[in-house]
Amino acid sequence: MVRDRSGRSVSAVRHWGVLVILCAAQFIMVLDTTVMNVSVSAVVVDLDTTITQVQLAITLYTLVMGSFMLFGGRLGDMFGRRRMFSIGLLVYGLGSLITAFSPNIGTLLFGWSFVEGAGAVLVMPAIISLTAANYEGRDRATAYSALGGIAAAGAAAGPLIGGWVTETLTWRVVFAAETVVCIAVIACVKVIADTRTETSRRMDWGGTVLSALGLGFIVLALLKAGTWGFIRPSGALTIGGTEITPFGFSIVPFMIVAGIFGLIAFVHWERRVIERGETPLMHPDLLRKLQLRNGLVMLIAQQTIIGGMFFVIPIYLQYVLLKDAFETGLKLAPMSLAMLIAAFASPKLAATQSPRRMVTTGLILVIVGSLLLITTIDPELRHALFAVGMAVFGAGFGLIASQLGNVIMSSIGDRDRGEAGGLQGTAQNIGTSVGVAMLGALLIASLSSGFNNAAQADPNISAQTKQTVSELSADGVEIVTKDKIVEAGAELGLPEGEIASLTEHYVNGQIQAIKQSILLAVFLAALGLVIAQRLPRIPGAELGTTPVAAAGPPEP
Repeated sequence: MVRDRSGRSVSAVRHWGVLVILCAAQFIMVLDTTVMNVSVSAVVVDLDTTITQVQLAITLYTLVMGSFMLFGGRLGDMFGRRRMFSIGLLVYGLGSLITAFSPNIGTLLFGWSFVEGAGAVLVMPAIISLTAANYEGRDRATAYSALGGIAAAGAAAGPLIGGWVTETLTWRVVFAAETVVCIAVIACVKVIADTRTETSRRMDWGGTVLSALGLGFIVLALLKAGTWGFIRPSGALTIGGTEITPFGFSIVPFMIVAGIFGLIAFVHWERRVIERGETPLMHPDLLRKLQLRNGLVMLIAQQTIIGGMFFVIPIYLQYVLLKDAFETGLKLAPMSLAMLIAAFASPKLAATQSPRRMVTTGLILVIVGSLLLITTIDPELRHALFAVGMAVFGAGFGLIASQLGNVIMSSIGDRDRGEAGGLQGTAQNIGTSVGVAMLGALLIASLSSGFNNAAQADPNISAQTKQTVSELSADGVEIVTKDKIVEAGAELGLPEGEIASLTEHYVNGQIQAIKQSILLAVFLAALGLVIAQRLPRIPGAELGTTPVAAAGPPEP
């Protein structure tokens, strides 16, 4: 028998059953995006649309979540986190059902990007807050380790599940199954305890608008940086047939600056709300808590690395090695398994080891695994070494992901759990966006320059062909398979010798670009080692007992 937070005896099955319910919700939240990523080609054919339109759906889904997480956390504070958890799952399940039966891209945009996104905004902060409400001490550390492991496994298992279901049945089955899971979880929510929050039920609409605009501009800019360019315009935003390139630059940095100013205005607005004696969307002094701030920064760093790697590794598997969606998922399986093992083993380690040491160890494993992966990036896959590299990377990431939830939520008290949950969800989405943008932009830039330089230096390629390659490379070379290069060369009427040379240069350029992108992930992990030194030095299980103490005056 175990005791709940009020001291009453409850069965171990019921006690840990709450965690199973929360983990099930966490899994489908993370699974969704990765499933869509590997099902893009099937969705394009089924809905008679384009890759650009499906990518728009993916972008809007992330944008909705990143922009309104604080709003979702505040609704949990106002009306109860368990209630918002249930409503969010209901909305999410409805969106999944609409997506499963979408007859066209417009319906998919509505069901997946907006309805499911709105559901996730309510569910994700509630998962984080309800975990803190139902567990404490070592149990809380175990619960957050499990949630971190499930999140990591969901991201890694998405390509495998999505690839298999798409290849054998249809992508629609995945979304229909999510509706069933949502209904099952809703039926079990009564066993989840919730804490009463003494708070006004008046929504801070001014703060909601300013935070959504600020975060929305930043997230959208980061997500589209690979398409629009970071500084130099590349496939620029077009409105009414006119390319938007302020002063000849990409619009991305201007959107990021606008977002930053929006967030500054949001902070000033929140201080005015507090001065009027009203309840703000977020207490700005919350970010003065050193442990919370460091935990959020580390979370962004973690998501940047994993988001970028999940973008780059599938490109290598699918566009260089020509693996299908299911085969790609299989090659990612060692990482998924290692993440689970590390995440579920970490509570025992956390009983005696500090989050600082655990995260530092995880980052070292991430660096070692990434370096091993770099040695395997060749036209022919080195199966054993690739699997070892993926497993080492996954183990490191599992250790990191298992710690940060407890670090963040143990830094605050009951009043601020909704806000902290919203901040955590926002950090996850921004980190993922940064990772995809940074590694994606480096990949395109490196591929374009490497391919062009090799072609210009090849004496077997004519001056006219070199000029064509130079012009195509100026705006960024698309990532395609080598067969597409052969087809493009034939359409241009190039000699077979030139086509063969260009294909070889392109494949070599892809490999070098992928290696450089992974090296950037290694560099980011090295920076993470510096950030990790600011994490708590007390064991994670003891850390889980400190939220009330942390609810006092903000730390300097």
